[in-house]
Parts: sequence; structure tokens; C-alpha cells
Amino acid sequence: MIDIIIAAIATLGAMFVLLAAIGIVRMPDTYLRISVTTKAATLGVGLVLLSTTVYFSNADVTSQAFVIILFLFLTAPVSAHLIGRASYFIGVKLWDKSVVDELRGKYQKNTHVLKSVVDDTPEDNVDHSKMKDK
Repeated sequence: MIDIIIAAIATLGAMFVLLAAIGIVRMPDTYLRISVTTKAATLGVGLVLLSTTVYFSNADVTSQAFVIILFLFLTAPVSAHLIGRASYFIGVKLWDKSVVDELRGKYQKNTHVLKSVVDDTPEDNVDHSKMKDK
């Protein structure tokens, strides 16, 4: 019975990692790729590590796996956010069918200041709708 549980958790984790890999290929822009890989890959690796804890049922392996899972769940979203933010600031274009650009007019390219309200100095703001494809 325990072997079935281990196989189910490991298979589910591998499926999430596979979905993350497919998402890298299928998503149309950088921001969606970051989103899908962060969520799916983090969950997939967490499930694979959880299956190792069930398989070994050893306190040392369990504690190490939980520390790795905790570290992964804390660092993956933060690093994805920073990569996405840096991509936006250097001018990586959004997908053509994106509905909302919440940072439009709030980031000043020359001073590198991000404001919480729209700034009305158009020569300094980054407008992703008029940028070349990168």
C-alpha cells in the first residue's frame, strides 16, 4: 500500500514538472513562462521530495527534504518576481493579447523610479505598446 502512495505522489510531481516544461514552450511571452514554471515546477519538485520522505521514512531524510521544500517555496516566487520585474523594466514586450498592464506609466526609464500612481511625464515613461519585439 505504501508503494502505491509513493508512486502516486512521485508521478503527480513528475507530471507537474512536465507541465512546467511544456509551459516554457507553449506560453507566448516571458511573463507567462515565468508564472507557469514557478508554480508548476515548484509544486512538482515539492511532491517528488515529499515522495522521498515517504519512501525513506527516516528522520534525517525527512528533515532535509522539508528544508529543501521550504527553501524552494520561499525563494522561487521571489526570484520569479524579480526576473519578471527586471524584464519589464528593460523593455521586454508583453503578449499582444494581454488585457492589463498595471505598470504602464508608473516606471520612469531615465530615473529608474517606480511610482504607485501614473506619472504624466511621457518622455520618461516606458510604454510597452510602442516597443519593438525583443
